[in-house]
Amino acid sequence: MAPMDNQQALVLIVDDNPTNIDLLVNTLQSDYRLGIAKDGVKALAYSATYLPDLILLDIMMPAMNGYEVCSRLKNAVETRDIPVIFITALIETDHKTRGFEVGAVDYITKPFHAGEVRARVKTHLSLKQMRETLNAQNIILEQKVEEKTTQLREMLYSTIRTMALTLEIRDPYTAGHQQRVAQLACTIARKLDYSEEKINAIRFAGLLHDIGKIRIPVSILNRPGELLDAEFMLIRMHPETGYEILKHIPAPWPLADIVLQHHERLDGSGYPKGLKSDEILPEAKIVSVADVMEAESSYRPYRPAKGIEYALEEITENRGTLYDPNAVDACVNLFRNENFKFETDEKSTPTPGNDHPKIKYFS
Repeated sequence: MAPMDNQQALVLIVDDNPTNIDLLVNTLQSDYRLGIAKDGVKALAYSATYLPDLILLDIMMPAMNGYEVCSRLKNAVETRDIPVIFITALIETDHKTRGFEVGAVDYITKPFHAGEVRARVKTHLSLKQMRETLNAQNIILEQKVEEKTTQLREMLYSTIRTMALTLEIRDPYTAGHQQRVAQLACTIARKLDYSEEKINAIRFAGLLHDIGKIRIPVSILNRPGELLDAEFMLIRMHPETGYEILKHIPAPWPLADIVLQHHERLDGSGYPKGLKSDEILPEAKIVSVADVMEAESSYRPYRPAKGIEYALEEITENRGTLYDPNAVDACVNLFRNENFKFETDEKSTPTPGNDHPKIKYFS
């Protein structure tokens, strides 16, 4: 099926099963232009020629499987930014993890549910469009004279907030988390006399620090009980996923690196790289403290809210071991001496259900 109407996004369906192709075509044809490839070689050729906006890629195909196709797409400059969603009957977490490692942004499990297919395609096309908008805005920013800078950065800020809200729409239990982390992190940075430029970096990184969770199924994020080790591994990949989403966006700040490092700890016990002390960006150390404060004090599906005092004890006990001493001292002073409070939208706060013990922390 060749592309026709250039007003619609182009989605490439790659599958060797005609039944699967028919189901996906019937689900998507009213909203998107569609391309079809029945093997990996044709998929690579089509992608290089037409540059689809998104690819739905089967894993188990003859000659060249989906993992190899995805790897080749990500290694080619012209196709590396095309989002790939795996469509697979493989339900084991290890298979899904491998898909993420080769560069896929999501997966859809067979048999297909039309509503899920449409929702996931729409989400990732929206995210791609927002990344492209950010790129365009930053190119313009570099070309404009000084008097336009403030206006353009406000546009950038609005786009970043939209990206952050894309994640929170999926997970009402943590709605507002990224905004509150950004609020506290910026206030800590001001207490430490950071420049406005660094505070802007912390604000935007705080708003996007969990954007990588867009790849994690909501059923895992909101699970009230214990997570399997393989599921927890998926969650621990979110800083790297966030880095992959942001790394090609030209920005005057190291947003992607701050997002990548927000779960690193001073003693090297953090993830994903196990960085220590001075290997961690100062901005990431501040976002880390703010992230722990907000997550520990707030309600989650797997446990009740523990409160501000509990969170303050957590960062104080691990001051200098896990968390930056200066950031911890500034944070404690804000809450205990300056009456700092998180800005909360009560309408968006879910009503707690049954209390469940906290099994594994994944702010």
